[in-house]
Amino acid sequence: MNRVGARVQAPKHEPEAEKTHQKEDDVPVEEQQQEEPSEPKGDYLDVPSRPFLMKILRRQGDTKVLFADKVLKFTSSGKMKRRILIITDLSVYLIDPLIEGLKRRVALATVDKLCMSDLNDNFFSIVIPTEYDLLLASTRKTQIATLLYEAIKSSAQYELEVAFSNSFEYNANAKMIKEVLFEEVEGGVRTRIVMKKK
Repeated sequence: MNRVGARVQAPKHEPEAEKTHQKEDDVPVEEQQQEEPSEPKGDYLDVPSRPFLMKILRRQGDTKVLFADKVLKFTSSGKMKRRILIITDLSVYLIDPLIEGLKRRVALATVDKLCMSDLNDNFFSIVIPTEYDLLLASTRKTQIATLLYEAIKSSAQYELEVAFSNSFEYNANAKMIKEVLFEEVEGGVRTRIVMKKK
């Protein structure tokens, strides 16, 4: 395992999120759930007990669930959408829990990089060069990064690059680049998303 892989795998659980100061262009942070100190289990939604999720996975030929949980997805217009994130040994799924429908499926082999900050925030970006990128927020971002790293190394036979920075860019859609900026402030982390010219 390379240095990046070791760094991603080091934490055993997510730190408790702190309150975030917000301004006009800041991203609001929802109340965080306290993590269980026990060993992470991966499937926090009990996917086999949810027929609509199993139907989606079977339709795509996937059955081995490595991770499942609710996350926030940020759209290119800046809106937050509740999604179910499922990582299997083959793909990443984003599912709309309201309509119980698949919104996006990304093959692990197409994931090029994962971007996140070193700070106590919940944001990370999955970089997919052949498509547009994903900007997500989860209290379990470290576990997600670790599982993606291991799954890609196992199935796609390469090591996922994990970039740590207090700012990173992502392709919000085919014509729009956005930058996520993190700043330590008193009592937490301030997160801003700004548009950049392409």
